[in-house]
Amino acid sequence: MNSMKDTGVVTGAASGRTSHTHPLRGLTGTGFLAALAATAATALAAALAQAVGVDFKVPDGGETIPLSGFAVVTGFFSVVGIGIAVALRRWNARPAERFVWTALSLTAISLVPPLLSGANTATTTALLGLHLVPATVMIPVLARSLRTRTD
Repeated sequence: MNSMKDTGVVTGAASGRTSHTHPLRGLTGTGFLAALAATAATALAAALAQAVGVDFKVPDGGETIPLSGFAVVTGFFSVVGIGIAVALRRWNARPAERFVWTALSLTAISLVPPLLSGANTATTTALLGLHLVPATVMIPVLARSLRTRTD
């Protein structure tokens, strides 16, 4: 007597799934690519501002903010944004909407320090603009990734 066991396991295309990619991999992968783009765009914008005469000298310490500083800070806070998006995808019913509100609120808060820095008008204006550059890259990309949920 021959016996066949049917485990009931269906894999691959037969199960209706054509991809084994975890949904967070798409979000984080897209987020990290956007972070690289935001970092490059911010560093380029800072270099262009320097080229036209913005000194990025902050009066309190008398130090000039280096171009690498813009890249590092942009990269760090972009990764923080990715973390917020991942958390909202995991624990919120409407992650895209919540992410946009959270990111816009944090962007608005980030505009306060340049206004209070006491730097000259050109530096303050450039710093405000440099806060908006990565926001215009990261927020739409991550919000779009959150809207295209596959899980």
